[in-house]
Amino acid sequence: MLDKLENVEQRFETVNELLCNPDIVADMEQYKKLMQELKHLTPIVEKFREYKKCKEAFDEAKSLLDAGGMDKDFRDMVQDEYEQSRTQLEVLFEELKILLLPRDTNDDKNVIIEIRGGAGGDEASLFAGSLFRMYSMYSEAKGFKCEVLNANETEVGGFKEVSFEVSGEGAYSRFKFESGVHRVQRVPETESQGRIHTSTVTVAVLPEAEEVDVEIKTVDLQIDTYRSSGAGGQHVNTTDSAIRITHIPTGTVVECQDERSQHKNKEKAMKILRSRILEAENQKRSDAIAGERKSQVGTGDRSERIRTYNFPQGRVSDHRIGLTLYRIEAIMNGDLEEIIDALITADTAEKLKADE
Repeated sequence: MLDKLENVEQRFETVNELLCNPDIVADMEQYKKLMQELKHLTPIVEKFREYKKCKEAFDEAKSLLDAGGMDKDFRDMVQDEYEQSRTQLEVLFEELKILLLPRDTNDDKNVIIEIRGGAGGDEASLFAGSLFRMYSMYSEAKGFKCEVLNANETEVGGFKEVSFEVSGEGAYSRFKFESGVHRVQRVPETESQGRIHTSTVTVAVLPEAEEVDVEIKTVDLQIDTYRSSGAGGQHVNTTDSAIRITHIPTGTVVECQDERSQHKNKEKAMKILRSRILEAENQKRSDAIAGERKSQVGTGDRSERIRTYNFPQGRVSDHRIGLTLYRIEAIMNGDLEEIIDALITADTAEKLKADE
């Protein structure tokens, strides 16, 4: 591991030198790429330098203790230094192990989230709306920008489905463990007997794909226009502004009817289509790797039940990591930090275990 860290430090120095080169500075694309690399290398190098400094203090204290011939007070002081630096070295070593774990290349990307009502009819569509509100409020608290790409509203005020983009540095890293089935247990407003109903909502989280990430040929697309339907503004059902794009080779179908403009709907639909195709390609690649180590936190499978929101008990339980919190109101108002941090910590622990 120390050899690897020496190589990282060497690369850090090389990148710094390259960034001082006028030719590199003039090439905006290469400059941005190197700046991004520097950003990832910096915390590792800073921690490694802290480790080396601590190792020097440890070696010096050990050398003095081995040599002996000190008076009691000085020896006690050196012994304290030896113990402290040894403990600190262990902590720094573990931190470096985490920093050296392979990064998810999508972590810094924007993210597209698709929420669909599952079993439970109106109640499922209402909860889809609740999850959309929860994620929107969390995004706002993190300083991310949230933009609806497509929404299919229901008469009762929920969503059959809603797709939206969350933009901001590290957006995917914060949302990537939200993929799967979210189950809600509560008494619907229409329930006169006070019985608890169980409904489900499916969430899919896709890293946003750039045009360079996925090549989509125009000849492979079937584009249909139609009139918007469902609950909406005055423009609904007046023009053929809604867009349906079918990617013929994969059979992927994307619809978008959120904007008045056909051009804007097409732009948003293409954004979703690219991300879905990229996700499918990444999944194929992962499945092809023999003996791939999957995180126990969850595979991101949309059919996997990941979390239950029990309103009568005020409880939210994440089934992948056995976490239960009794503050459902705060969570539904976007206070997701504790859950997301716990999922990231559990995923890191699994990767470390697999790396041993």
